[in-house]
Amino acid sequence: MEIRDYIAPILKWWWLIALSTMIAGGASFFATRQQPLKYQSSATLAVGSALEQLNPSGSDLFLTQQLASFYVDMSGRTSVRQDTMDALGLEWLPEIYVQSVDNLIDIIVIDTDPQRAQAVAAELTRQIILRSPSGQQRDIDRQAFINRQLDNYQTAIMEGQAAIEEKQKELSTLTSAREISLLQVEINELAGSLYDLETNYADLLSSTQQGATNAISVIEPATFPSWPIESSNTITVVMAAAIGLVLAGSAAYILEYLDNSIGTTERLSKVTSLPVLAGIAELKEDDSKLITIAKPLSPTAEAYRMVRTAVQFSNVEDDREIKSLLVVSATPGEGKSTTASNLSVVLAQAGYNVLLIDADLRRPTQHQIFEMSNKRGLTSMLLQMNSRNSDEEIFKLIEDTIQAAPAERLNLLTCGPIPPNPAELLGSAKMLRLLKLVDDRFDFVILDSPPLLSVSEGLILSRRVDGVILVARTSARRNQINQAVVKLKEINANLIGSVLNSVKTRSAGYSTLQYYREPYEADLSDHLDAEDDGEEGQSANGEARTKIASSRIAGLL
Repeated sequence: MEIRDYIAPILKWWWLIALSTMIAGGASFFATRQQPLKYQSSATLAVGSALEQLNPSGSDLFLTQQLASFYVDMSGRTSVRQDTMDALGLEWLPEIYVQSVDNLIDIIVIDTDPQRAQAVAAELTRQIILRSPSGQQRDIDRQAFINRQLDNYQTAIMEGQAAIEEKQKELSTLTSAREISLLQVEINELAGSLYDLETNYADLLSSTQQGATNAISVIEPATFPSWPIESSNTITVVMAAAIGLVLAGSAAYILEYLDNSIGTTERLSKVTSLPVLAGIAELKEDDSKLITIAKPLSPTAEAYRMVRTAVQFSNVEDDREIKSLLVVSATPGEGKSTTASNLSVVLAQAGYNVLLIDADLRRPTQHQIFEMSNKRGLTSMLLQMNSRNSDEEIFKLIEDTIQAAPAERLNLLTCGPIPPNPAELLGSAKMLRLLKLVDDRFDFVILDSPPLLSVSEGLILSRRVDGVILVARTSARRNQINQAVVKLKEINANLIGSVLNSVKTRSAGYSTLQYYREPYEADLSDHLDAEDDGEEGQSANGEARTKIASSRIAGLL
């Protein structure tokens, strides 16, 4: 596969991808615009007294980190959140984020009301502290007594340190050994007393919040947010648009994978392994099916001329001369009859004597396309033929049956009355003799046959003609087209190529096969399809056309 095969779904469904991206981005933009402004209040707590210590130990830091994680988990409990709501008289809480960094606890509250955000952050801080040992010490008198004792110990320690310093200075001035010995004893006694004071002070301090490891202190109280936080609306819109783009792109590839239709000339060429002779544009409702006569300068008419050119080159390249052509399709409604009629017209316009035979004995349409009578035709002529007839007698019968088409040098042999045994008639020796006879008298014989997958007549005729052209509509199923090609190759039919019908005029399959799109076009004359019940009024025209056809054939003799 080439690169363009990979990007083909994106090019085909670009409008879906662009629309989905715009809808996703636009919806996200309007949704974010409707959201109110949000404010953020934060508070910071510290677990333990490591920040107050000059040389904290590693075990103290590790323990406070573990305690901080514990308090973070506890802050998310239902009881803590419920007590916070009860204390503030709220029925719900805004967005709350609690996280720990080392021995610090960060409390973040985001709300549309800045005052409520600050109040919730402060109350949640209080609830966490109340659940710590420091929050449970409610004996204020006892705590005050301990604090006074600590102050007394601290004063005594400072006085003892000052006395020792004085004695040491005095010691440096003495010269008598006896005085030095006595003063040294006093210094040792003061040092012992100082050691006892420091030990008692440390023991008393460890029982208070100041020295406790499992104590919580407020580093930063809940702040009042003066400005709303910066929203990530732009990122949200871009992400939504990107998601819409990815989903639409994925949908394009899924749709392409699930799409079993032919769609493009490239896909038709891959499925059939045949050259695509032309891409025929989809006819409008008011266009005549004989577009090569109604608008001979239109791109659609030019596409049929491309098919004619391919047939002409086939005669040059192939070993055998191609004079009889069968136009077939896999299923009904793919445009084979319209292709057969217009191909016959452009061949006649090129100066060839052409006979168009409507060999679709089940649902004939050529008489409707050319607005001719169908009272007599192929079936009635085959019934009149017998093995004793000479070639001249059979050709005389042909002269009496065919009708002159609107295009010069083009004659039409309609289906005639629909028989009960179409397969037997088309596979009979009479049909083979008829084809050989008209093959010798006309430059080209074009046959319109039934669909290949519906009935067997198409396969029967494909063995009796020089070449076969397969017509496929863009909506045709790939498996059906492939099945038709396989059937034709099994009987060694000479497949010249394929024609893609009903191509959109702006698609790649059409534009790459056309040199121009808007040439000067001939005026269009309205042509209405003839119904069966209107054939009586066409009998006079049919007789006149038969006479014209007879005169054309006489010129061939």
